Amino acid sequence: MRSIDLSADFVVIGGGLAGMSAAVAAAREGVKTILVQDRSVPGGNASSEIRMWISGAHGEDRRETGIVEEIQLENIAKNPERNLSLWDSVLYTILQREHENLTVLYDTVCLEASMDGSRITAVKAYCSPAQTWYTISAPLFSDCSGDSALAVLAGAERRYGREARSEFGESIAPEAADRKTMGMSCLIQAQETNTPHDFTPPEWANKYTDDSMFGLRDPHVSKLSNFWWIELGGEQDALHDTGELRHELLKIAFGTWDYLKNHPDNRERYRNWALVWIGFVPGKRESYRCVGDHIMNQNDVSSGGKFPDTVAFGGWTMDDHYPAGFAAPDVEPTIFHPAPSPFGIPYRCLYSVNIDNLFFAGRNISVTHTAMSSTRVMGTCSLLGQAVGTAASLAHRYGITPREVGQKHLKELQNMLMRDDCFLPGFRYQVPEVTARAALTASTGDPAGLRGGMNRSIDGVDESWRGGAGDFVQYSWLDTVDLQEVRLVFDSDLNHREKNITALRFLDTPNLQIPSTLVRKFRLEMQTPDGAWKEIGVYDNYQRLRRIPVSGKALAVKFTILATGSGNAERIFAFDVR
Repeated sequence: MRSIDLSADFVVIGGGLAGMSAAVAAAREGVKTILVQDRSVPGGNASSEIRMWISGAHGEDRRETGIVEEIQLENIAKNPERNLSLWDSVLYTILQREHENLTVLYDTVCLEASMDGSRITAVKAYCSPAQTWYTISAPLFSDCSGDSALAVLAGAERRYGREARSEFGESIAPEAADRKTMGMSCLIQAQETNTPHDFTPPEWANKYTDDSMFGLRDPHVSKLSNFWWIELGGEQDALHDTGELRHELLKIAFGTWDYLKNHPDNRERYRNWALVWIGFVPGKRESYRCVGDHIMNQNDVSSGGKFPDTVAFGGWTMDDHYPAGFAAPDVEPTIFHPAPSPFGIPYRCLYSVNIDNLFFAGRNISVTHTAMSSTRVMGTCSLLGQAVGTAASLAHRYGITPREVGQKHLKELQNMLMRDDCFLPGFRYQVPEVTARAALTASTGDPAGLRGGMNRSIDGVDESWRGGAGDFVQYSWLDTVDLQEVRLVFDSDLNHREKNITALRFLDTPNLQIPSTLVRKFRLEMQTPDGAWKEIGVYDNYQRLRRIPVSGKALAVKFTILATGSGNAERIFAFDVR
């Protein structure tokens, strides 16, 4: 047994997509960050241990961008067959690339919090494989653990269960408050093959004899199923009863597959299907929710979340699962209450009302049960994490609290998020002054929208510039400028809905493909003070956002398309320089 003392500028507890995004966003801003992850792999519910695909906002051009889109495009490029080990490696690599400012402690559980009044001064965490205790001190912390592990230890104000309808005037809330939540699930993965496969269930698996035993749940294989309805726990303790609930879920999962493979009515239909995996780590939907300066509720969601301090957006329906889950087979497993897409989520929901230096992101933000039924999906959670990591960088830079970031530097925070391709409904990115005052020309079309701050097409408004191979855009100045960065936002097709992983792989399930709408190769050049043109670089591309460091004095900067994925002219949403 050993003990190690560590210090950082920012500590993130929980390595799901929210925690990953928070840690990466902060590290990219130069903040020394430690991410404490209690599992061997990052990703949380998205990891190979649980295997829930990333879901997010509904509707045309609503797909989440920023770090979550970067991750998914990386997966398309590196893992087109959606191998789960390679998916883990994609997530691992996204973290590893920030190693100069980011340290990740895997298999490490946060167990204690040291306090100085209303501030956390350090956390104590234990890594079982290394038999090591860590004491980690920092001025800023974020609880992205889902279950609010750090918030509980620090005494942060929090909520559990469903609010009474009268408290916030929520029409879909129960009449009386209770301790019920949405449950947890153990998912199934299977594959169709060209040969028969037998299956023998464990002796403890449940036995199902006909479809009626599943009630309103359809047990059969379909292309968009991952058996999410194998769900229990909403009427028990979502934390302390996890072990017992896992066993009950596994009994259902193995029993369901036994029914599909071995019941006489199903045997021929599923003769060539093979069980690939059953999850032994339950995927959780709900437990503690932290309390911030604002508690977002159903009415905030339904009205579109038009907050002045919007830092993220949602757009999933209010998908409120019945607490009893599979234990109530004759009750609909969930009700998809409508929600607008997008709706804004305010910064005031992302930091603690009573712990001065605590952020939170993910399914445990400051929302009611009904609002959380929409904001809990992983595409949204990643946006929340990126907002928190970016806010932490401002808190670190200015030596202030999370609350003071919103009070003093809100516009700067919002602009930083939009610079990093996070869409904020109702807001536009303000391009750098050096971009705004430059002369802008193009080989074809009108490029004015490239510095208009939209960064995507939305609700029929499209300010993009279209170009094909050989087309260029150029900024020019009367006097030389010192360049630091070129920023480009390409079109990654925000309507493509392929899942990052496949739960049920059919014989005709296609591999992932890099969106054809992307510019695949481009060149950057700068005109030096003596009037000569110098090549900055030629770049292959499969990403939507490219921020390319540039160093030197210039009279002009030119971006030239060399190849598109389709071979035709494609959209570019932003081109600016800093």
